[in-house]
Amino acid sequence: MREVIRELAGWWEAGATVGMGTVVAIRGSSPREPGASMVVGPTGEVVGSVSGGCVEAAVYELSREAAATGKPALVRYGNSGDPYAPGLTCGGRLDVFASPVSADTFPDLDGVARDVYAGRPVAVATIVEHPDAAIVGQRLVVRLQQPGIADRPAPPSVDSGASLPGRVGDAVTADARGLLAAGRSECLSYGPQGQRRGEGLQVFVQSFAPPPRMLVLGAIDYAAAVARIGSFLGYRVTVCDARPLFATPDRFPDAAEVVVDWPHRYLQREAQAGNLDGRTVVCVLTHDPKFDVPVLSLALRLPQLGYIGAMGSRRTHLERLERLRAAGLTDIELSRLSSPVGLDLGGRTPEETAVSIAAEIIAARSGASGARLRDLDQPIHRPGS
Repeated sequence: MREVIRELAGWWEAGATVGMGTVVAIRGSSPREPGASMVVGPTGEVVGSVSGGCVEAAVYELSREAAATGKPALVRYGNSGDPYAPGLTCGGRLDVFASPVSADTFPDLDGVARDVYAGRPVAVATIVEHPDAAIVGQRLVVRLQQPGIADRPAPPSVDSGASLPGRVGDAVTADARGLLAAGRSECLSYGPQGQRRGEGLQVFVQSFAPPPRMLVLGAIDYAAAVARIGSFLGYRVTVCDARPLFATPDRFPDAAEVVVDWPHRYLQREAQAGNLDGRTVVCVLTHDPKFDVPVLSLALRLPQLGYIGAMGSRRTHLERLERLRAAGLTDIELSRLSSPVGLDLGGRTPEETAVSIAAEIIAARSGASGARLRDLDQPIHRPGS
């Protein structure tokens, strides 16, 4: 829904009713991830996509019907073998939930949109399947904490009239906050009254977490290319260097911010402020001991960081390891370091090196090998990737 939120909020503010189809679950190969949405506007216009072309026409009609009738629907698309039936040619399965969206069916949409625009974490939990058809389509908006009040969770707000049945509200709120903290969207199963070991109730939790962070430490030419590809991949990129002559916004137009400070002092402040999480990646590009040893000594001891890479030749890497061991780091802590950084792509230019680094980050995030797909005998898309 993130990619269509502006148009969706605009129609909502105008008092229109639109139809929205959202991918809530995938199995096997699928061109889009859970949360991908298509919205059919009040005059038939369309924004967004759910499949890259395979079932777009079918979801368009499904969403338009949901807006016209006011009735949501959950439809599964796969490869039925019928060449004329809508389905995925890649052999996967796509579950799409279509529902009407208006000020009546989604009263808190404007609040969700404001949170998304401001980068505040918010999740929308939608009941997509339940034995009671009247409950299907109800939404629960969940936030992590009250603005300006640390560590106090914000109360969830229920959109669409009736209260959620039984223990559903409590169970969904707790699970949605866990998914939101991890930046994941997922379809959850419960019993009809919210029992965690049960069936009959399906709830899709779509998380709108702030963009993950990429900290590029060292304002060298390679850093500009890494910042560019990091921004392209959806990271909020920060470039940090203690040298004001090099750390300038003009040199790094793709970075969200450029900080002049010693990298280890900046990283310490961000850690103390709670601005780092498991999606944060750190790329140390200085290959200068006075910069990289202090910051790596700190980074490798921060459990919340998702990836830590350092540039340098193999000789530089071995010398760096000696210095880090002398600084007291253990072999377990050193095992978190990706150095020399990147995958073996044979690149030399800053742009080619940035692709190599980005490829390693993607592989590490998904638990993939980084090998050529043609040489592997396994599904292309892994569960949760």
